[in-house]
Amino acid sequence: MTFNPIAPIGRSFLGFLAAVGRIAIFAATGVSHCFRPPIHVGAIVRQMVDIGYYSLPVVGLTALFTGMVLALQSYTGFSRFNAEDAIATIVVVSITRELGPVLAGLMVAGRIGAAMAAEIGTMRVTDQIDALTTLSTDPMKYLIAPRLIAGTLMLPCLVLVADIIGVFGGFLIAVYKLGFNPAVHLSNTWGYLEAIDVISGLVKAAVFGFIIALMGCYHGYSSRGGAQGVGAATTSAVVSASILILCFNYGLTEVFFSR
Repeated sequence: MTFNPIAPIGRSFLGFLAAVGRIAIFAATGVSHCFRPPIHVGAIVRQMVDIGYYSLPVVGLTALFTGMVLALQSYTGFSRFNAEDAIATIVVVSITRELGPVLAGLMVAGRIGAAMAAEIGTMRVTDQIDALTTLSTDPMKYLIAPRLIAGTLMLPCLVLVADIIGVFGGFLIAVYKLGFNPAVHLSNTWGYLEAIDVISGLVKAAVFGFIIALMGCYHGYSSRGGAQGVGAATTSAVVSASILILCFNYGLTEVFFSR
C-alpha cells in the first residue's frame, strides 16, 4: 500500500469544512432564538454586566497604555520628518479605527470567551444541559441566545470607552512628557476625527462581540470527555475567536475604507 501525501491534506480540509458547517448551523440556531419569545431578560442582563462592567478594567488599562505608547512612538518617528503635529491625528484615528476594537476584542476573548466555554462545557460534561432539556427548557434559548445578545451589544460600549481612554493616554504623553500645547493637541484631535472613524470601530466591535460569544458557546456546548475536554474547549474558544477577530477585522476594513 503506497502512501499518498495529499490524503492527509484532503482529510484536514474536509474536516475544516465540516467544522465550518457545524459552526454556521449553531450560529443560525442561536440567532434565531434571539428573536423568538420567550426572551430571558434576566439572563441577558447578567451576561451584559459580566461582559461589559467586569471587563472594563482590563480593557481600559489596555487602551490607556496603548494610547500612551502610540503617542510616544509616533513622536519618535515623526520627528525625523518634522511632522510632530500629526501625533494627535494619528493617535485618535488609530485608536478609533483599529486598536480600540481589535485590542478590546482580543482582551475580552481571553476573559469572556474562555469563561463561557468553561461554564457551558462544565454543564455539558456534568449533564446539566441534558437536565435543562428534560425540564422542557431549551438550552439554546436559555444559555446561548443571552450570551450572543450581550456580547453583540456590550462590545461597542466597551470600545467606545476604550477609544476615550486611549485618546486620553495619548493626550497625557503629548502634553506632560513631550511638551505639546494642550489646546492645540485637542484641536488637532477633534479637527481631523470623522464620524466614519468611530462608526467603523463600533461596527467592528459588535461583530467581534458576536464572534467571541459564538466561539465560547459553541466550543463549550460541543465539549466532551470530562475536565480534559472542558480545558480543550476553553483553549479552542480563545484561539478561534482571536483568529476570527483578526480575519474579520481585515474584511471589515476593506468594506469601510477600500477604494
